[in-house]
Amino acid sequence: MAQRGYDVVVIGAGPVGENAAARAVAGGLTAALVDHERFGGECSYWACIPSKALLRPGNLLSDVQRMPGVGDGGGLDPAAVFARRDAFTHGGDDEGQVEWVQSAGIEPVRGHARITGEREVTVDGDVFHARQAVIVCTGSVVRMPSVDGLEELPGELLWTSRDATTSSTVPGRLAVLGGGVVGTEMAQAWARLGSEVHLFMKGARPLPGYPAFAGDAVADGLRCRGVRVYPETAVERVSEVEGSGSGAVRITHGGTTLDVDRILVATGRRPATSDLGLDVVGLEPGGSLPVDDHGCVSGVDARWLYAAGDVTGRAPLTHQGKYAARIVGDVVAAAALGDAVNASPWSEHTATADHHAVPQVVFTDPEVASVGLREAAGPGQRAVELDIAVAGSALQADDYQGRLRAIVDTRRDVLLGMTFVGPDIAELLHAATIAVVGEVPLHRLWHAVPAFPTISEVWLRLLEEYGL
Repeated sequence: MAQRGYDVVVIGAGPVGENAAARAVAGGLTAALVDHERFGGECSYWACIPSKALLRPGNLLSDVQRMPGVGDGGGLDPAAVFARRDAFTHGGDDEGQVEWVQSAGIEPVRGHARITGEREVTVDGDVFHARQAVIVCTGSVVRMPSVDGLEELPGELLWTSRDATTSSTVPGRLAVLGGGVVGTEMAQAWARLGSEVHLFMKGARPLPGYPAFAGDAVADGLRCRGVRVYPETAVERVSEVEGSGSGAVRITHGGTTLDVDRILVATGRRPATSDLGLDVVGLEPGGSLPVDDHGCVSGVDARWLYAAGDVTGRAPLTHQGKYAARIVGDVVAAAALGDAVNASPWSEHTATADHHAVPQVVFTDPEVASVGLREAAGPGQRAVELDIAVAGSALQADDYQGRLRAIVDTRRDVLLGMTFVGPDIAELLHAATIAVVGEVPLHRLWHAVPAFPTISEVWLRLLEEYGL
């Protein structure tokens, strides 16, 4: 059994853990970064990167098909799509990520980490002592729904998001359980690649956390791509179809049955904390790690245990986790050097954006993008909605269909949130994020003149609708 000492031990080597370790090292500390899977984590190999690589060709094809004069765009070549995706994920090889970790002055450690005491982490028998802090960045794992027969299905028939983003075989028929971000994106991607896709969801429309107009637009887009959408439909039972050769799944819903070749479970995720040894420090395994705005885990004395990313349950998005990780790394370094931790909102040590300005994009066709509030939440707040119908959008595509909603604080005339839906609107989001974070007065935004003819002209229409 080896004994090793570092200022910081980071558990979880995805983008969040990498950022936490890098900021700690930049602040003058030593750091070990531990992971039992691939360095680069979920986002690099099984989530954001491969999913957008699968989605972008289909979205581009839709853009072509909306534009007269460029032909019908033909269809997708699945093999070429898969090859491009694999180029971005390096075929699952994390050697490049490990090299980056080492170049940043961080010690990479492979193995399963458990917290075994105060400032102590054991990795496959070796004990790591953290002089300053342990930072947990283990992300999240798939949450399986309670569906009769699901656990008995052979593994080759049951897909999770990892299978959906890495498979290089197009199933003839695919059932997707769940109408959230993963469910809608993967339903669209695989329909474009040639699958007959069936999307089951408990709600009336996809993306239940978004305004109804966004979910309705995405549902229409999915149907246009051939996806068969089953709103307010619970899957009651699944079972393997005997004698089906390569394997098939029978789905029972509402008294009827449907046979498919694969079933994708996309019903949500949960923090990956079940096997971290949290009980050693008095915390409940399996749940999220509640943290303050500096990333310090609540309920643990001496302020040595920190966490960032999905594992905290605050804002389960890669970019938001990296933001929190940068703050945690800086906070740990400042505390180690005896410097004051700045507790002011919007400071370098305080994760204020988690409460006010979390941006997210759903890369379906149409795209959905939002930041901040999506609904008016109380007195002094006004929702302003309008269609995205400007010269820029008309030139972007024939029969362009888009809509936005802005939530305005009418007492201060500043934006509290924006939601967009439409083709090619993801690139509008950062302007909205800056406006929300910066609390830019609407009368000042009046002087931020949008270039003509772009979709950004809709900002002028929004201000006019508000009454400026």
